[in-house]
Amino acid sequence: MTTDRSRILVVDDDERLRANLEARLGAMGHEVLVAADGEEAIAAARREMPDLILLDVMMPKLDGFSAARALKISPETNHIPIVMVTALGEVEDRVRALEAGADDFLTKPVDPTELRARVQSLLKVKAYNDHIRHHQKELEAAVAEKTKNLQLALDHLEAASLDTIYRLSRAAEYRDDDTGAHVERVSHYAAAVARRMGQPATFNDMLLWATPMHDVGKIGIPDNILLKPGKLDPDEWRTMQTHAEIGASMLSGSDSALLRLAETVARTHHERWDGAGYPDGLAGEAIPLAGRIAAVADVFDAICSKRPYKEAIPPEDAFDIIASESGNHFDPQVADTFAAARDEIMDILRRFGAQTA
Repeated sequence: MTTDRSRILVVDDDERLRANLEARLGAMGHEVLVAADGEEAIAAARREMPDLILLDVMMPKLDGFSAARALKISPETNHIPIVMVTALGEVEDRVRALEAGADDFLTKPVDPTELRARVQSLLKVKAYNDHIRHHQKELEAAVAEKTKNLQLALDHLEAASLDTIYRLSRAAEYRDDDTGAHVERVSHYAAAVARRMGQPATFNDMLLWATPMHDVGKIGIPDNILLKPGKLDPDEWRTMQTHAEIGASMLSGSDSALLRLAETVARTHHERWDGAGYPDGLAGEAIPLAGRIAAVADVFDAICSKRPYKEAIPPEDAFDIIASESGNHFDPQVADTFAAARDEIMDILRRFGAQTA
């Protein structure tokens, strides 16, 4: 922080007084800029960014009070100290100058010793403030960089966690879906529908993570039932239906909001809007929204996918089936939103490679 060779703007409509101050300040080793009125002062200050402004009060066009206010209001120049140089000696004039933003005063005729003292004092203050401002910018830049790095780390952790959920959820799916991509497609369908329904971002993100676990209970279903190529008999169907309760039981009792939502999805994604679903026979809005969304996503993907016991149905037909079941199997609002998200759903279907017809 040094005051050597500082830039000082002298503003006075009296050419003789300007020249006098310019000579004295130059002799002190400073670079001197000059302006003849308030308008020139504002333009010069914004253009040259001086370290100090010596500002006359009584000037044509724009007086010193008005110029000082303009300089102090502007974010570009409000940090530059202003010394009001005036022949006015009344207390009211000094108060007015302070209200306009003046940092100090010099009385005409200017005493050389007082000039030196005022200039050196304010230049030191300016240099210190510049140092603080520079340090603050460095801190802000450092914080921004650390925040960026932290966000990247969190993004990587989130991606790794979601990948882990997908991989573990595939343990059950691999037994009747040899690609294992069903869990990924269903989770992205569900998140897309929730987003279009205007749900909070936190819910959408949680649903993306929770929905892959919707069929985790299938790990408890015997292969002779899960992989049976033909229609299940009543006893086998009752056993198959228990996968919803098994999955919910596996996920229950956690303090994690994510796993609590996954438990809800696992238990309710086979409930029906008309109450004819399982395991609890819930109907309408008694079915949690996460379960209603997962139901549409799961059925659509199951229809489009090849399984040991069935062939895949074209997506165009699958959309028609979802629409036909609106108000029966599915929540009408969810079914309508799924249809409205058709382009996004098809993009997900392509990206995650369903074995479609």
